[in-house]
Order: sequence, then C-alpha cells, then structure tokens
Amino acid sequence: MIDKTASCVADALASIADGSTVLIGGFGTAGIPGELIDGLVAQGARNLTVVNNNAGNGDAGLAALLKAGRVRKIICSFPRQVDSWVFDDLYRAGKIELELVPQGNLAERIRAAGAGIGGFFTPTGYGTELARGKETREIGGRMHVFESPIHGDVALIKAERGDRWGNLTYRKAARNFGPVMATAAKRTVATVHEIVPLGALDPEAVVTPGIFVSKIVQVARTATRAGGARREIAA
Repeated sequence: MIDKTASCVADALASIADGSTVLIGGFGTAGIPGELIDGLVAQGARNLTVVNNNAGNGDAGLAALLKAGRVRKIICSFPRQVDSWVFDDLYRAGKIELELVPQGNLAERIRAAGAGIGGFFTPTGYGTELARGKETREIGGRMHVFESPIHGDVALIKAERGDRWGNLTYRKAARNFGPVMATAAKRTVATVHEIVPLGALDPEAVVTPGIFVSKIVQVARTATRAGGARREIAA
C-alpha cells in the first residue's frame, strides 16, 4: 500500500544530507514551508545550497536557516529587501555565496530541470554582469544568453491538501514555485493542512501529482506576523 504520509516533520526531513541543494518554495512569505525550514534547522544539515525566490525575511524561516550558518550558497532573485538583514550581514562578511538570477529565468531553470531539458537561451540578462562567462547566441536578430537547469536534491514546499499517495492541491498564490520545484528535485517533501482520503481530491484540481512527491506531513494552519514569526490559528 502506498502511503507517503510522515508522522512528523523530523521524520520527513531525516535523510537530507550535508551539501544538499534544497529548493524551497514560496514568494516572500506567501507559500513558504515554514515548518519544514524550522525542521531543517533542527535536523542539522550543513553546507547547503538553497534555491528560493528571496533570501529570507526578518529572523524566522529562511533567515533563521541562514543565521544558523547552514547555508553555503543561495540562488535567488531578490536577496535584499527592507527586512533581509540576516542575508545582508552574512554577504557583506563574505560568509555566504550568492547567485543572482532574474525571476523568470529562475522559474524556467527549475522547470527545465523537471522537464529534462538541457538548458535554454533567453534574452534576459544579456549585456549585464549576469551573462558573464555564459554562452551567447544571436537568435532572430536578438542576442540571447544560455541558462542551465537547476536541479535539487530535495524540494521543500507548502500545499493546502493532499492524500496518502502524495497528490497535492494549493491555496491561491501560495502555489507559486511549489509545482515546478517538485518536478526538479530527487525528493519532495510537502506540508499540507489537510490529509484527505483517496478519491476526495478532484483529479482536475490536483496540481502536483503524487509521482513527484516523496513525503507529506500535516501541519497546523498558521498566520504570519511581521518579521516572519508564525502563530497557530484554527483550521
């Protein structure tokens, strides 16, 4: 019997190794798998490469992972915001590497990994520092830059509902990077607020099929406060 449910976050994250590339869903604080990030801090894996839309907010979540010294490199689109002081301090001190990727390129590089595509050419970034050292080519009278796929050892994503086979649905904009990251990683761990019986999810509403999911773990619904702190709320 296929049953991908994990008893707790710690069980779901137990196999993440030092040096892993971890794809983490979310756009700012929307759809970020906070419980999984907290669990990764507790799990202790080090020397990680993290792929996310940004570089953390406040002192919680991804910022807490950075502050704990677990991340060697971050690949993201928006490393600096008004509350990204943890990343800012680490970067200025030379304690973390940054690969800056335009957001559309970031999404497409992840999607390319999931689709088995060896890379793609895009005009975005041509003529800037982001194109340094990369192959360029003229296509249709316009210069393009070659971008390579971003593969992950594990993806950590937040969904809304799931079943024991790992089929997932999402809540509105919290969907963001989750579906493409699930396809691009060797293993995907997802949090859900509700685990439903097989057949309860409308097949037309399933965004991430269970074939892309390794573990799901149920967590309480939470609200995010300023600075990234979370509090449990009624489901």
